[in-house]
Amino acid sequence: MRSPLLLLTPLLLLAGCVNESASYTIDSNDHALTVVVTQNYFWSKQAGLRVIASRLPDCQRQFDLGKTPLADLNVELFSTGDDTFLLRAGDAMWQLETRTCSQLPEPSDNVQAQPIGVFHMDAKKKLVFEPAEGSVAATR
Repeated sequence: MRSPLLLLTPLLLLAGCVNESASYTIDSNDHALTVVVTQNYFWSKQAGLRVIASRLPDCQRQFDLGKTPLADLNVELFSTGDDTFLLRAGDAMWQLETRTCSQLPEPSDNVQAQPIGVFHMDAKKKLVFEPAEGSVAATR
């Protein structure tokens, strides 16, 4: 007979893991950017970072942005105009456009971008989107 504690071991290993998502709705529920943060092991200090660009019914695509430190996770979101967005986490930057849900090359140093908000972990370890003060997202 197996020990009940042995059967619970896999659940205990997953108990501290992070699997969170938060969205920024652009002009309707059919047009959004969703950031997904996943931590596979509770002892890992890194988390996987993905973004889903969607403009339904035309397109929806997921992009793997790599790993990022879980402590003080902040993914800033900027608009660079014409359904083009810039995400920044630490020193890493990614540019996406939602007309065709595609990833663009990293922007030049002189790109003009308006802050929209930031994705971050709240006190309850939930990923949330917080609009930037004075941004279009803050007025919704």
